[in-house]
Amino acid sequence: MSSTLRAPGRARFLAAAALSLLTADAPTAESHRDGPPAAHVWLTTIDRQLELADRGTVPLTGGTSHELTITVDPGRRFQTMDGFGASITDSSAALLAGLTPAARDAAMVSLFDPRHGDGLSLLRQPMGGSDFVAQAAYTYDDMPPGETDYEMRHFSIAHDEAQILPLLRQALALRPDLHIIASPWSAPAWMKTSGSLVGGELIDDPRILAAYADYFVEFLLAYQRAGVPIYAVTPQNEPQNRNPSGYPGMYMSAGQQAAFIAELGPALLCAGLDTKILAYDHNWSMHPGDIASTPPGQTPETEYPSLVLADPRAAPWVDGIAYHCYFGDAARMSTLHDAFPDAEIFFTECSGSHGPDDPPAQVFADTLKWHARNLILGVTRNWSRTVVNWNLALDPSGGPHVGGCDTCTGVVTVGPGQSVTTNAEYFTLGHLARFVRPGARRVASTSFGTTGWNGQIMDVAFRNPDGSTALVVHNESDDPRTFAVAVGRHSFEYTLPGGALATFTWPRSRALDDGLDQLEPRAMTAVASPAGPTDPCCTGDVAAGAVDDDATTRWATGAAQAPGQVVEVDLGRSARIWRVVLDTGAATGDFPRGYALLLSDDGVTWSDPVATGAGTGQLTAIDFTPRRARHIRVVATAAADSWWSIADLRVYRR
Repeated sequence: MSSTLRAPGRARFLAAAALSLLTADAPTAESHRDGPPAAHVWLTTIDRQLELADRGTVPLTGGTSHELTITVDPGRRFQTMDGFGASITDSSAALLAGLTPAARDAAMVSLFDPRHGDGLSLLRQPMGGSDFVAQAAYTYDDMPPGETDYEMRHFSIAHDEAQILPLLRQALALRPDLHIIASPWSAPAWMKTSGSLVGGELIDDPRILAAYADYFVEFLLAYQRAGVPIYAVTPQNEPQNRNPSGYPGMYMSAGQQAAFIAELGPALLCAGLDTKILAYDHNWSMHPGDIASTPPGQTPETEYPSLVLADPRAAPWVDGIAYHCYFGDAARMSTLHDAFPDAEIFFTECSGSHGPDDPPAQVFADTLKWHARNLILGVTRNWSRTVVNWNLALDPSGGPHVGGCDTCTGVVTVGPGQSVTTNAEYFTLGHLARFVRPGARRVASTSFGTTGWNGQIMDVAFRNPDGSTALVVHNESDDPRTFAVAVGRHSFEYTLPGGALATFTWPRSRALDDGLDQLEPRAMTAVASPAGPTDPCCTGDVAAGAVDDDATTRWATGAAQAPGQVVEVDLGRSARIWRVVLDTGAATGDFPRGYALLLSDDGVTWSDPVATGAGTGQLTAIDFTPRRARHIRVVATAAADSWWSIADLRVYRR
């Protein structure tokens, strides 16, 4: 089901964009620059000495570097980005609405204005109450016990009209291309087996499924009339949570979700709505607590997203899958993408948190580092179109809230009094939202850090619609790290303080887009001799690691280099190739002390060497006269005490 953003009623709110410019000009990505190419740098450090600070430019010069090098390839493109943001929960709305008009306007500008603030471009809104409400849980069709409302005669969004909708309209005025995703924590109690907003599930009755679909339609139309169009909906927030702790929640099996989507999709179509439907909306992996709460005789649905996507009732209507961060690893999103490449991936919730006695400085530093590697980089490198935190604003105690989390943090803290304080989440989101526009495409970049932490440099790159590039880099180490960035035949070097997060931008440039055309590495297969290390440390360093498009994995000999060691790669199809690059990754000393490169059409009959030589560092670029081949063989021709490692093997055609 395709969808475009519907924006009726926005024009009347654009006049509000003339709000006083209450904050300093924020940085933007550059689309054009005269003179030699240069990268602009913005930096945030864990000690808060620098907070999205403009650090000027660094020139992109010809040649290569001997530092650990990130290779950016704008020619290889991945998912389109929809936006980055958080949620104006009922709690957040109450706090922001309680500010004076001047303080509230300043806070909203700092959050949503793309020129004078973070430029947040996506909100994920609860449909009714969640665990973060200022007073009490609610839905849009609450009825007295024992009564029903199948015709939606009592449906009303009056609760939201007081505080939530005015803030949403203000956000839209500041950021007209803002996308909004809506998710219910619970259906109205009269639709549920529990008769309560807390716990239970939808009554297994076709009338209930139809009524709940009508409930969604009424919500979408009411919000549209209020000037707040909804880009996408999810059928249920965290559908595997059977036991919400005192806040609205509802279990929904994969089968029931599929059945509901089969009602919802046609209902949206009949209402003239092109709102996207995103299934699941829960953790990367099923939480152990949810597994433990599965009733006897039922099987835990550990592959819930796949079950919904494979269900013929839901498949025609589902646009994508939404994920949260509270268990598992972001790599699960790539696993789903590989199985269902047409399904869009969204990341819709993760809250910062802290211990009861954690010092504020530690909370800031720990949150910046965890969110940088797991969300800003980990989520986007694993196909997600969005990065969304939880509460946009909370008070100093992490409230107000009813049930649920009592250690959560917001993007900003409101209070004491009229003060508004930016938290680590403000800066992690800002390193994306200020520089990566909706419609940008993620592009290829080698990255050496892991979400689980290995102390290396980790990064992600994007090409904006205007042709500018944004590269976000995090130093996982506690110590400063110097690295290089290579773009085409140019590069620059930079040193990041320990734990720091930086964004580098540079404009479209013929000098940087020099036409290097890389073959898709994931279409390749590889074998090697030796097959890999026997040392227990590194038994995973097999040939597949050299062609998996992941510089944190590798093939390694596991022994000293010796003549005759060999790597063979099947490119997947014949191509006219002219360059092979052997990238050691972070093991920069494991380059080949001598090599010969041979080509083959069939993997049986090999050419004489088309190139010979020796590496000198992380990147060994082997150029030769262009020739058509399907197979390549790289043979070691010299001895050395070090291992030979290949983290990325890149092949270029002409």
